[in-house]
Amino acid sequence: AKGGVNVDPKKLEVDELQSVTRSFMDKVEKVLGPTRDIPAPDVNTNAQTMAWLMDEYGKLHGYTPAICTGKPIALEGSFGREAATGRGVVYLFEEAAKGLDIDLAESRIVVQGFGNVGSWAARILQDMGATLVGASTTSGAIRSDRGIDAHALHRHLKEEGGDLAEFPDCEDITPDELLEIECDAFIPAALGGMIHKANAESLNCKVMVEGANSPTTPAADEILFDKGVFIVPDVMANAGGVIVSYFEWVQNLQHLRWEEDEVNEKLDRIIRRSYRTVAERAERDDVSLRVAAYECGINRVVEAARTRGYIS
Repeated sequence: AKGGVNVDPKKLEVDELQSVTRSFMDKVEKVLGPTRDIPAPDVNTNAQTMAWLMDEYGKLHGYTPAICTGKPIALEGSFGREAATGRGVVYLFEEAAKGLDIDLAESRIVVQGFGNVGSWAARILQDMGATLVGASTTSGAIRSDRGIDAHALHRHLKEEGGDLAEFPDCEDITPDELLEIECDAFIPAALGGMIHKANAESLNCKVMVEGANSPTTPAADEILFDKGVFIVPDVMANAGGVIVSYFEWVQNLQHLRWEEDEVNEKLDRIIRRSYRTVAERAERDDVSLRVAAYECGINRVVEAARTRGYIS
C-alpha cells in the first residue's frame, strides 16, 4: 500500500514538514501496524520522515520500531537500507551485462533522476569501473563524455546544496538530450511515465534498468523492444529497497541488527536469484523480462490460493 500528502516539501520549513508528517500518521494509524501495512520512504521522503512517523505511532501505541522501515540507524533502522534500491539496480545490471557481452568495468551509464536511487547506483557502478556520462535532476541535465564523478556530484547536490548546472566540466543539456547520449546502460530513476511514446525512439542505450516505478509507458515499452533495447523491468530492478525494508522489519521484530555486509549479501542472493528465475522463463516462453516477471508473480499467487483451498 502507498499513501502520501499533496504538498511540495521543498517549500516547507523543517518544523512544518514534521507537523504535516505527524498529522498524516494521526489520520492513518488505524490501518497501519507491524503486522498490517508498514510505511517506507519514497519520493520526497527520507529517514527523518520515517522517524517522525514511528514516533507519532509510538505515542498512540507504545514504542513500535517495526511500524515503518527506512528509519535512521539510531532508531533501529537497517544498515544498507538507504543504498538498497540503487544497489539492487547495480546487481541486476551486472546480471544482464553477462548475457549481453557488456564489460561492466568499461561501461558508460546515464542516470535520469540523480536522487537517492540514481545517485547510489551511479556511485556503486563508478566504484566498479563504470563511467557516468549523463545525469539529470528536476532542475535539468548535464553530460560529459570524459565522465562525471558521481561521488563529487552527490556531494555537490546533497551536501553543498549546489545546482546541477553549476557542476564543473560538464555540458548543460536538456532532459530530452539526455536520452540521446550513447551509453551501455540507461537508468531511469525519476518518476513514472518519463519514457513515453514521444521520446522512446531517442534512447541510445543497450540496456535500460528501471530504477523508478513505472518509468516506461506500454507504448514506449513496445518501441524499445523493437529497437532491441534490453529492459530490466521495475518490478525486479528496484526491488532492492523493499527487500531491505523487509530485512529491517524482521530485525525490528526480533530486536536485533545485522551487519551491513550481511544485509548486502542477503540482498545480492535474493535479487540475483529472482533475475535468473525470470530470465529462464523469458527464454523458455520467448517473452520479455517484464512479461516473464508478471507470469512468475501470477503463478505464485495462484499456487498459494490453490494450496489454501480458495481455487481448485
